[in-house]
Amino acid sequence: MLATPFILAHLLAVRPALASTDELAQADLDLGRGLLAEKNADGAAIPLARCVERKPSAGLEADCQWELGWARWLMNDWAGVVSAWERVAALDPGRQGLADYLAQARDQVAMQAMLASSRGRAPATFTSTAPAGATLRLRAVGDCMIGTDFPAGQLPPDDGATAFGDTVDWLTDADLTFGNLEGPICDTGSTDKCGPDSKPGSCYAFRQPAHYARHYKAAGFDVMSTANNHAGDFGDVCRRRTEALLDEQGIAHSGRPGDVASLTLNGLKVAVIGFHTSRTSHYVNDHETAAALVANLAASHDIVVVSFHGGAEGGKATRVPQGGETFYGENRGDLRVFTKVVIDAGADLVIGHGPHVLRGMEVYKERLVAYSLGNYATYGPFNVKGTGGIGAVLEVSLDRQGRFLGGKVLPTVQVGEGVPMKDAQNQAIDIVRSLSELDFPGTAVKVAQDGTLAAP
Repeated sequence: MLATPFILAHLLAVRPALASTDELAQADLDLGRGLLAEKNADGAAIPLARCVERKPSAGLEADCQWELGWARWLMNDWAGVVSAWERVAALDPGRQGLADYLAQARDQVAMQAMLASSRGRAPATFTSTAPAGATLRLRAVGDCMIGTDFPAGQLPPDDGATAFGDTVDWLTDADLTFGNLEGPICDTGSTDKCGPDSKPGSCYAFRQPAHYARHYKAAGFDVMSTANNHAGDFGDVCRRRTEALLDEQGIAHSGRPGDVASLTLNGLKVAVIGFHTSRTSHYVNDHETAAALVANLAASHDIVVVSFHGGAEGGKATRVPQGGETFYGENRGDLRVFTKVVIDAGADLVIGHGPHVLRGMEVYKERLVAYSLGNYATYGPFNVKGTGGIGAVLEVSLDRQGRFLGGKVLPTVQVGEGVPMKDAQNQAIDIVRSLSELDFPGTAVKVAQDGTLAAP
């Protein structure tokens, strides 16, 4: 039995020679955990590394390496995280969460390597090969989740074939169609997000059947973001299976660190990169890395589209505040700053989603920013009452330099359990106009009565 904290403190202070290796290591572990609880990663790393150096028993070393990995995670030392957790994998391979978190850290290492490699081989400037006068007409929607098999009874009729209602012709009529894939498409994996005793409405874990991937292709999607808080609901294995299924359908994707979509349309090289308020994806709160990623893409593409999943959620989250946003204690991003950072770095269009309601739009340096496109097709557990059911298909036209030429808000509304339909009341048009004018005086996009858009 290990010494109690009081006895151990006495041993360490008065007669350290009498303390065993494991007792000394346990003291280091306790100190490191306490500092981690205070978010003092640099301080925590010292005793946790010392714990490892003491070469304690296997179980204790695994605990020290695990906590050391978290300290290095907070320090953005991704190679250090991988080193610590690979040792945990050798000592305690069944540790809960290890496989998923280690995969995320490896993705971060790969992303940093990608950035370093691209800097070394990038030309001094990018010379476009697109024909003169080339343009891109893009259509985009917000959150898409067309039924979940967890819990049971949340799947749409017709096996999902009619989950996009009468709006499909709006999606297929574009050079490029984008959406946020809210949750994985997969038949495997497991979730620890919702316990068996979870109260209804207290937690949400989504998993769309694997064969639903074909419905997204049939609806017209060309690229989807997997950068959101539901992408990992059923673990890393299901997230990567989702990517494989999208690949099989010819749908490009971006979300995991280093996962970026690259397409050629109308002779234009187009990159799409998705960000989220977690390190599981390109991280919306790390502005320096975000700028580096976008600049890297701008050096080899005519047009760079950035999407982000951020901001507070719900009917009270329609406004874009000054400063950062929090939701249930999570930092959901300083979105006014983030959007300017990525445009300054070379982004040509920024598309937001995550609040589950529409938000305003502005034009910055001739580039359009849509702060949230709301819910689009969210069958089942989503709240589609009131503003939660009002969405839009956003059309944007860009020139060869990525400048905003114009666009249109095509209004949608979800009916029943969450099927998008064309909205004859045009609610989204009035919402986007009013919110844009309220939040962005001087830079708000102009919204006509028919939904057409123009720069201020």
